[in-house]
Amino acid sequence: MYKTIIRPLLFRIDPERIHSVINTGLKVANSIGLGRVLGLFYNPRSLQMETEFCGIKFPNKIGVAAGFDKNAEVYKMLGNLGFGHVEIGTVTPRPQSGNPRPRLFRLPADSALINRMGFNNNGVENAVKNLRRRNNRIVIGGNIGKNSVTPNENAVDDYVACFQALYDFVDYITVNVSCPNVTNLRELQGQESLEKILSALSGLRSQKAVYKPILLKISPDLNFQQIDESLVIIERYGIDGVVAANTSTRRDGLKTGAERIKEIANGGLSGLPLRDRSVEIISYISQKTGGKLPIIGVGGTMSPDDALAKLKAGATLVQVFTGFVYYGPKLAKDVNKAVKTGLQK
Repeated sequence: MYKTIIRPLLFRIDPERIHSVINTGLKVANSIGLGRVLGLFYNPRSLQMETEFCGIKFPNKIGVAAGFDKNAEVYKMLGNLGFGHVEIGTVTPRPQSGNPRPRLFRLPADSALINRMGFNNNGVENAVKNLRRRNNRIVIGGNIGKNSVTPNENAVDDYVACFQALYDFVDYITVNVSCPNVTNLRELQGQESLEKILSALSGLRSQKAVYKPILLKISPDLNFQQIDESLVIIERYGIDGVVAANTSTRRDGLKTGAERIKEIANGGLSGLPLRDRSVEIISYISQKTGGKLPIIGVGGTMSPDDALAKLKAGATLVQVFTGFVYYGPKLAKDVNKAVKTGLQK
């Protein structure tokens, strides 16, 4: 029903607008008590598979990637839809409106999206306010970045500010230096800049009474040598795991016409075109580290089979965003069902 009736109707509306409408609908549904009803159908206990990742017990292996719940507003309802964790954000120290619209585009022929949102969010203090009301079992990660107006030489200050503000209200922190939609952000993936940020955050964590994992989200556009360099830094500063991978600037192999791609212009590509590259990176990191570095697999998880492929390649958890848009609200339930059977074969 979703793919044949609901999705075609939704796809007639501007994608950013419909995302806002859906989030509003989720908030309303939660406020009138529909969450428990949805949970009975989408999130039955029989499909849960408790999984330990970086010392945290997750209810299951499927979560929502950063970008969907930017301001920590609908994580509870996403849990009722069967997701075991939600990575909120990307949040920045100060609120920012992001890049000019339009900035989110569908590529139906490729089961993909291109976005250049630019870390639009209401700021870290707003996220903290919303997270203070947490009262459910879902695991929350905090994806942190820098404000667009902050020059790269001062970026560490923004990451520190977000880290300090969010630390007591999330279960883990993901450092986002790989998004292609903030000017020059990906320059922070260079060895010197990355070391500066990760060493600062690792040092701050050592002063905390409670240890919480720090993850690094990497770009699918890195070559294997660059991934190796990141792995060295990850080990040096005690970073707990990776999220592989972010959106891509590449456009090769798309079915969507060249004219349309040129019209859309810049932005991060997500969805089906990233599926194989994500699995390749997961497999490479898993083999390179002997399976010792925990991995969250993200990028092109469009179906239960795609989730299983990431898990079998070496990921412990998977995340979705674009797959949720194209597959519909049963995705988490169907992934949980597939994991329950597929990994036991």
